[in-house]
Amino acid sequence: MPTTTKIEPRALLHASGGPRYAVAIAVDALGTGLLRPFLLLYGVTVLRLSAPATGVAMTVGIVVGLVCMPAVGRWLDRGARSTVVAASMLVRFLGVALLLATPAGHVGLFAAAALFLGIGNQAWPAAHAALVATLAHGRERDTALAAGRALRNAGMGVGALLATACLAGGTTALQALAAVTGGAYLTAAALAWSVRLRADPTAAAAAAAGVAAPTAPAKKGDGGPAPRMRTLLAANVVYVFCLNVPEIALPLVLVTQLHASPVWSAAIFVANTVLVVTLQVPVTVLLSRFSRQTVLALAGVVLAVSYLGFLAATSLGHGWGAPAVAAVSVVCTIGEIIYAGSATALVTALAPAPVLGRTLARFELSTGFGLAVSPTVITALAPHGPTALWGSLAAATLLSTGAVAPQFLVRPLRGSVAARAARARLGHRVRV
Repeated sequence: MPTTTKIEPRALLHASGGPRYAVAIAVDALGTGLLRPFLLLYGVTVLRLSAPATGVAMTVGIVVGLVCMPAVGRWLDRGARSTVVAASMLVRFLGVALLLATPAGHVGLFAAAALFLGIGNQAWPAAHAALVATLAHGRERDTALAAGRALRNAGMGVGALLATACLAGGTTALQALAAVTGGAYLTAAALAWSVRLRADPTAAAAAAAGVAAPTAPAKKGDGGPAPRMRTLLAANVVYVFCLNVPEIALPLVLVTQLHASPVWSAAIFVANTVLVVTLQVPVTVLLSRFSRQTVLALAGVVLAVSYLGFLAATSLGHGWGAPAVAAVSVVCTIGEIIYAGSATALVTALAPAPVLGRTLARFELSTGFGLAVSPTVITALAPHGPTALWGSLAAATLLSTGAVAPQFLVRPLRGSVAARAARARLGHRVRV
């Protein structure tokens, strides 16, 4: 009978990168929380740009930032770990510095600043996952990844609250927030770089296969192909919509359809952050008794149920509609927690050591693409009514759930290096 994995706090801290790295994550997240939710407001208020121009510049920055992910993956596969994490923080410092140097009305420099911020935001998750995978393995790695996400959400939540409190200061306050954000990124980069962690993917692959490590240095591109994950990556694009539901879909529905106070949107966002911070690790540990694929499929079911719950809640109309939406948002957050605790863990478990970086980069590409298109999809569906929005999200998520269910997902992965190694270790029973 499967059992739950238990990890001591000290071991979890080591598996997560150590004390300095934990501080780096917290400082980086604090800086991100200070500015990222208000970057659009900075462009409109401080730089006097139009809202459409500011939004387009931010979107272009995110999308073009995704183009850099293959290079990040190759850098990780050469053994870099803490250096890539530090670089993702440093490039965001450069973005903030450029933002502060942008004169009013200059949309080009604002777009360049958004590009640097986008590159750093896209590169960090893959670099962080690779660093944790170098220090920890198996379920200990899954828990360490969950702990990192909880810590990051806590830092971003505190940063957003501090920024909200300072917004009454107007333009001067926004510029001060940007300056503090730049300092936070620079400090975090120095702390992450001081960890000085590298990996030897060739030696790790040899150890996993039970053979001696080769004496000759590995050539660029050695390690074989990354596992085939087209089905998983396509499903992930749909799964990741859940991350934008509290920030985009619910405020849009509450304000424009239910005519509720914006306080409801703020309360849901705060509750989402608190639940993620407090439950991410316990839920991940609790579900470690099941295979990662099963847990990922469960996340899809929970998310689809929550979307149908939102559909029912919005039918209540003004009055009971807003409280009902807030109640259902708890279910959606639980689905988000289950998804976040299993998706990256599954990809990391499937990836052979020599191509871990490229595999994580491909996964982050699908995540970034989903995050980039979800606002457009949500805002396009919402005017057509609750059924069009929530019904479509539920149907697409259930379809993705079927695609990642163990009996379907193992089949296309059966020929991958990771699947062959898993069958060899588990007596031809693939359980990842």
